[in-house]
Amino acid sequence: MSARGVVIGLVVAVAVVGGGAVVADRWAANETEDRAVERIGQELDDVVGTPTVDVGDFPFLTQVARGSLDGITAHVPGATLNGLALTDIDLAATGVSTSEPYTAERARVEATIAPEQIQKAVTERTSLDLTVTSQGDTLKVAGTVLGVALTATVEPRVEDGRLLADVTGMALGGLAVDPDDLPGNLGDRVQGIEIPVEDLPEGLVLTDAQVGDGGLRITAAGTDVTLTAAS
Repeated sequence: MSARGVVIGLVVAVAVVGGGAVVADRWAANETEDRAVERIGQELDDVVGTPTVDVGDFPFLTQVARGSLDGITAHVPGATLNGLALTDIDLAATGVSTSEPYTAERARVEATIAPEQIQKAVTERTSLDLTVTSQGDTLKVAGTVLGVALTATVEPRVEDGRLLADVTGMALGGLAVDPDDLPGNLGDRVQGIEIPVEDLPEGLVLTDAQVGDGGLRITAAGTDVTLTAAS
């Protein structure tokens, strides 16, 4: 399912509850949060754990009445977006409209990509049997080339909103090797490996990728973000 699902689930629930007859501010806020959690479960694939949602401080109904929420946050322990398995998905958005077209003045989404997902992209690009693991702030690669043990590191980068990775610091049989010296066109194939992060809401752009415990932490951020689902 689309990466839009995290944010759309929140604002749709706000619109549904905000438009009804409510008598208590906190009841309305809690009901909205509960419905948003349900909506996230409907919008995303393979949701792991229970999402949490916070629609902000009192007074909630005053914000709904004016058609914009000061801020909303959400956390999803795990989900799959367009075939990419993510964990620890965090959303923060401000100036969120409560009626269509749903928009946010500012939005930021962070999520962690497991080493196995990086490994899949590297293996598909190089056609080598490689294993990628996370060791502290480094992604390590191990495998074989023509029967010789290969070790290397994966260095992620964000370029023009795309998540790319380069295999660097390569060694064959314990000896350092320049990628240009690899057989065939393998040297070219270990550079600029794209890890697809697709279908972000309009205005939300991938901005950063940092290796940490558990994998690769990516960040997408933007202003005047369009949250309405594509038809």
